[in-house]
This record gives sequence, structure tokens and C-alpha cells, in this order.
Amino acid sequence: MSTCLLCHNYFEEVDSWSTLFSLTEPDPLCSTCSEKFEKVDGETCEICGRPFSELSDEYREGNLCYDCVRWEKEAEWQGVLTKNRSIYLYNDFAKEVISLYKFRGDYVISSIFKTPLKKAFKTHFNSSYLVVPIPLSDERLYERGFNQAKALAELLDVQVHEVLARTHLEKQSKKSRKERISRGNVFRVIDIVKDKDILLVDDIYTTGSTLRHAATMLLEAGAKSVSSLTLIRG
Repeated sequence: MSTCLLCHNYFEEVDSWSTLFSLTEPDPLCSTCSEKFEKVDGETCEICGRPFSELSDEYREGNLCYDCVRWEKEAEWQGVLTKNRSIYLYNDFAKEVISLYKFRGDYVISSIFKTPLKKAFKTHFNSSYLVVPIPLSDERLYERGFNQAKALAELLDVQVHEVLARTHLEKQSKKSRKERISRGNVFRVIDIVKDKDILLVDDIYTTGSTLRHAATMLLEAGAKSVSSLTLIRG
């Protein structure tokens, strides 16, 4: 018997050949909680990974969603982010779990995402990427006690490179899309990234502004390309 990390109910683990030979981690969630997450599936935007199934035809143009079309039409943002891939959609359950993890400091919750994150990394990226978590400012790190993006990056079981630093500003969740895009760049590069393919790791992709601001600084510092892996697509 195991205890679900979210609802804390007991459940019977389903054994498989993979878990028996330690090829995959035992599932830390009961089936009820696991099924409440909605996986990103089907045809998605070539850049941001947003599922087209949730968009009407007027909100897409070819292989891109309307948001990415707008990004790519602005010269300063064109080609800045090669691609983002996310695992889950931001439904009510995911929102509740992220609140527990990110804002209430329940660090252990990160372990429930290890298997899906590693699978997404192997599917869409590879070990040649320099894995870089989106940093917190010193003030926000003190407030939360840990960097949720770094914790997720460490689940990939590859070397994590903290090559970015961040200046403290008001929480991004309080800002509109326009305010997020127009703000000054809060990131700076603090280590060598020249000629590297960078994989940024963060918890949520919403407007994409945070990832693109970070990507801009990395490209200016000589990075070859910047992509991202995010847990949830808002």
C-alpha cells in the first residue's frame, strides 16, 4: 500500500516490468488524483505548445496560435523562443496543486512530476541542451524558501546550470499581458552560454513573456538557441 502525496489516501500500486526493474519511478499519486490532471495532447502550436483543440480557427494561423503570431510579428521577439513544451493544462486541479507547491512551500509535491518531466525531456529535447531554471530574485527566494523551477529542473537527473540571475519586481501574476511584455528585462546572464542550446525550465507558461525576456538575454550573451520545458500550459 502507498499513500497518495496529494489526497493522502492509501492506494494499491500497480506493478509493471518497468517499475520492477527500476526503469520508472513508482507512481506517487492515486489514480483519482492522477486523472484530474489534463495532459497536453493532440496538435499543438509549433512554438508555445498550446493545444489547438481548445482554440477556434480564428485564433490560429497555420502551425501557430494567435499569441505566437503576435510575438513573431514584433522584430525584437522574432525567433527568440524556439519552442516550449508543456505537460499539463492549467485546469482547476492543477491550479490548486501549483498553489500548494509554489506559494505554500510544499516542496515534496515536486516529486509527483518526476516521471512526466523526464518523459517530456526525452521526447522533445536531449542531453545536449544546457538545462537552466528560471531564477527567483533573492527577495522572492527568501519569501518562498526554494526556487520551484530549479526543483523541477533537478528532477530531470541532468546537470542544472544556474546561469541567470533576476532582479526583484512585483509578482508577474498581478500583471496584464501588455504590462509583462513592456516591462524592462529583469534577467542578466552570470556565466558562459556561448554556442549553447539552452533549455529553460519553469512551472507555468502563461503569456510567454518571462521565458522570452530570459531568452533574449541568453541570445545576446551568445547562446545558439533557447527553448523551454514547462510543467503547465496556462
